[in-house]
Amino acid sequence: MAARQSPRSLRAEYQEFVEREIEDYKNSVSREFLYSIAAEADVALGGAAQLGMRDVLLADEVDRIIAKRLRLPTYETWRKRLLKNANELRKPEHWGLRPDTPLKQAIPAHHSSASVLVAGPRIEGSALYFAANGCEVMAVESEVAVVNKVLQSAKDAGLTEKLRGFVADLVSFTPDGPLAAVVCTPAAFAELSAFERERVIQLLQQATQDGGVHLIETLVAGQAVLSEEELRQRYDGWEIKLVPEPGATRTFMAKKQVA
Repeated sequence: MAARQSPRSLRAEYQEFVEREIEDYKNSVSREFLYSIAAEADVALGGAAQLGMRDVLLADEVDRIIAKRLRLPTYETWRKRLLKNANELRKPEHWGLRPDTPLKQAIPAHHSSASVLVAGPRIEGSALYFAANGCEVMAVESEVAVVNKVLQSAKDAGLTEKLRGFVADLVSFTPDGPLAAVVCTPAAFAELSAFERERVIQLLQQATQDGGVHLIETLVAGQAVLSEEELRQRYDGWEIKLVPEPGATRTFMAKKQVA
């Protein structure tokens, strides 16, 4: 995301923004109107342009006139707006999450580009929150519509480079690299047998780095899909914590011990 880039790359992104706005403007007006701008640019250049350079200077002057008409922001104004927007996106409330969401504890303190896997039918808010905070996110869900919605929301927020969507269930999906965190809802395990759940959890545990965190969101006491007792058994040897949620729900959190 732009707020985490170097000043040099921000300059390049700003230039791309300006060029895109100008090109969109050119495509939105008639050819005759563009000719009138070119005539205005020609008058502004007068006879100062050297032979062989006039076409280049004329094109630059046309772009300058269009940028002025569009009132495009200066680089510094654009940069401040970008940083302000990035700060807003990093807040959990922006994605419909509680300010004290347990997801905060799954974001690596010193490795913001670490990989995070998010799975389940309600993955949009969690996936985008991690992406906005610099994580490389893998959003996994068997419903095409859910994945497409997450990808579109990521595009709208400028987070496309940080999020990949996979139409798959946890049985058929294998992470392509080490994970810093895994976030699932119990519904992600709903169609799996006890054997498949054990296999999936073992695979995700093996793919998780030392010190990595697994969260099972919105765990309801007595539910049939995934019980606290089963999770405690599966995560034997991990540091386990239950985080209270509104009502009678809780989030199961397990941290992998450092070897």
